[in-house]
Amino acid sequence: MASFGLKVIRGVFGAAEHIAPRISGRAAFELFCRTPSARALTGGERRAIDRAAEFMTEARHHRLKTATGCVMVHEFRPEPGRAAAGTVLVVHGWRSRTEYMRALIEGYRAAGYRVVSLDLPGHGQSQGRHLNMVNAVEAVRVAGEWFGPFVAAVGHSFGGAVAANAIAGSVKNIPPLTAGRLVLIAAPSSLPAIFADFSRMLNVGPRSQVAMADRVEHLSGRPLHEFTGDRQLAQAAVPTLVIHAPDDREVPAEHARRYAGAGDHVLLHWADGLGHRRILADKGVVERAVAFVAHEPTLLH
Repeated sequence: MASFGLKVIRGVFGAAEHIAPRISGRAAFELFCRTPSARALTGGERRAIDRAAEFMTEARHHRLKTATGCVMVHEFRPEPGRAAAGTVLVVHGWRSRTEYMRALIEGYRAAGYRVVSLDLPGHGQSQGRHLNMVNAVEAVRVAGEWFGPFVAAVGHSFGGAVAANAIAGSVKNIPPLTAGRLVLIAAPSSLPAIFADFSRMLNVGPRSQVAMADRVEHLSGRPLHEFTGDRQLAQAAVPTLVIHAPDDREVPAEHARRYAGAGDHVLLHWADGLGHRRILADKGVVERAVAFVAHEPTLLH
């Protein structure tokens, strides 16, 4: 966001806090959920998509209807000659898409898994310009109805939080996702913390923040404070591998520690020096993520 534009927005929210905090809070929530335009790709993003073009032709593409629109699911079959080992769900993060998850997808295919990769609402080939935890979990539910049950759900960044919330059944009236294992890579664990960071950046005041939290509860049927990873994974004791880089500047390492505090069923691995995005393409990270799903403990040390 340009510095001048950010200053204007901060000024507007600062003034609105004293005049109309409920309207300000709803506006802040809508801005929080707004996804980037599909036409506003950086040069690096376009090159990554172009490099993955041939890889994407190997998938079967399914457009599935959800309660709020349509999402695209890409189905990759195991590599030829590999015995079927089950189906793995892969979920990308914010401002991401299936193409960026290529290394993980190829790793699971090479191990004999069918991979179902979901383009979240407002991303990749899915429709819309809004993404929040509710419509993301709804999209995962639909993918699960068509392609589940899954031997594992694997998510990067916001996609990891979505997978954790789907398995925990955090959104009221959406049944928990059935998955045998969970892999979280550079995933945020606290929606309240994310909202707080967003509010500080845009100068959203405390009364407006209450209105934002009210919007979350209205849509999800749960209060904002319940959307924390340690609480969710403690209730849904699915074997979980958390992979995080201590130098991650987008999702601080404290989020990984919060997940790890859920119980002994959560294994934490520090991927030193890999940041938030390089971690996805790292060979060692991919091998560890695949080994965890394949129950190969010798490769996890």
